[in-house]
Parts: sequence; structure tokens; C-alpha cells
Amino acid sequence: MDASIIDSFLEYLKSERNRSEHTIYNYGVALREFQSFFKSLGEGIRWDTVDTSIIREWIIYMLDEEHKQTATVNLNLSGLRSFYRYLMITGRIDKNPIQGVSGPKRKKKLPSFVKEESLNLLLDRYDYGEGYSGVRNHLIISLLYSTGMRRAEILGLSDSDIRLSELTIKVTGKRNKQRLIPISPELGDEIRHYQEVRDAEFGCKSPGTRFLLGDRGKDLRADEISKIVKECLSAVTTQERRSPHVLRHSFATSMLNHGASLESIQKLLGHESLETTQIYTHVSFEELKKEYENAHPRR
Repeated sequence: MDASIIDSFLEYLKSERNRSEHTIYNYGVALREFQSFFKSLGEGIRWDTVDTSIIREWIIYMLDEEHKQTATVNLNLSGLRSFYRYLMITGRIDKNPIQGVSGPKRKKKLPSFVKEESLNLLLDRYDYGEGYSGVRNHLIISLLYSTGMRRAEILGLSDSDIRLSELTIKVTGKRNKQRLIPISPELGDEIRHYQEVRDAEFGCKSPGTRFLLGDRGKDLRADEISKIVKECLSAVTTQERRSPHVLRHSFATSMLNHGASLESIQKLLGHESLETTQIYTHVSFEELKKEYENAHPRR
């Protein structure tokens, strides 16, 4: 089985599988790297004689010798799996050596969050400026941190979703699932003040229209809210991630640290599985470890 089989496979991906040029290029690089690897192990090794142990050796080599990232290793294995399926389909081999081989697991990153004291400073002391935009921007930070809503959820709010008499907000989440989130009287007052300023600026709104407006009276866009949040968070933190989702993580972490149950946080965030919410227990534990390491004299 000669080297041109790689070119035949890549042409197959292009013409019959309609894969992107980026994928075809990456798979080609991975296959040629693997070919060089197994040829270095012995002259008699060919594509049709490669076995599972050689593939596992390659994984170790990529991780330990070439220091490739987990994502790159898994991408290379994806290309190899696709290639061996092709060899099976075309009858060039009768046994798939990569079947049953798993790639390395990616280490799950803990969610980024901003500490409570920093967010209190942002909400109580930061100068948001005068006029409508200042009132709106302060409310955006308050809403995201006080409710844990996603960016898309806060953008999708209409006035009719906000029930100030009941101090609740009806949120439409992923797959159009709805949930009710309670709000504090203080946040209710801030919402009422925002609506008054907004309506004075742009005219009264009908109940079905969007709640948050841009500086010119049109619906606020996703990139605009991300920019607002990033600018505000930059005043109190230097961490790399300063997005609306960071405020969602901050909400959940603060709730957990102040005694809320995981089940309650799960419902407030709109998570389908409790396992998704449990990541915040790891965040809190990491913070606890830092406090211990900084404070205990025998750390």
C-alpha cells in the first residue's frame, strides 16, 4: 500500500464527503506525521500492518515528546479514524486497528468568575456616566449578576416578561424552555427607573417589544452587550475573560458560597442536569484552597 493512498483519501474527502479545506489539510498533515512515525519503528510496518499498540505509542509520543495539546492529539486521531474507515470501505484492509482506541481527555477548565467584593465595588462605586446609557449599563451588570441569565436570555427579554408586582422575571432559555427567576425589591426599583428613563428618551414601548435598547433606541445587539460588560469588568479585574457569562458564573459561585443548594442554583440557571451545576463546587473549593494557602501558618 503506497503513500499515494493518502492523496486518494484526501480527494475522497473533498469530492465525496464534501469536507472543508481546513479539515482536509489537517487530516493530511496528521496522516503524514503518523506515517513518518510508524516507519521510524521498523521497515516492515505499513498502513495495513499497523496495530493498536503502534497507535497508542503514537499518542504517547505526541503528548510526551512533541508536547502537543490534547485538542491537537484528538484532531490527529480523528483524521486517522476517518482514514481507516476509508480503507475498510474500499476493501484495502479487513481489520480496523484504531477501533477501541480512545484519545486523551481534555482537562475541563473551571469557570471564570469575579469576586464578590470587586462586583460590589463595580455596582456601588463605579461611574457609569450620565443619561440613558449609564442607567442601562448599570442595570445590565445588576441583572446578569443578580439573576445568572445568559446573554441571549437578557437580550430576549420584553417588558411583559418582567413582573414587578410579583418581583419575578420570566426567562426563555435554551430550546425555548421557560423559567421564573425571583428578583430583589432593589433590583425591581432599578428596573422601574430604567423603564422610566428609556421611555422618556425613546417614547413609551408596547409590552411585546424588547426590554433593552441600544443608544439609538433600537434593540440592543449581542456584541454591544459583550462590549459593555467587558468595559465595566475591566474597571475591577484584570482577568482575561470579562464576558456576560463570567457574571453568570459569578452569580452561581456567590449563591453557593452563601449557602444556596445546588438544586436551587440549577433551577435558577436553567441547567437540565445537576452535573452541569456541580462544577461550581469545584470553583468554591479552589477558592477555599487559596484562602488556606494564603492564611494558614503551617500551609
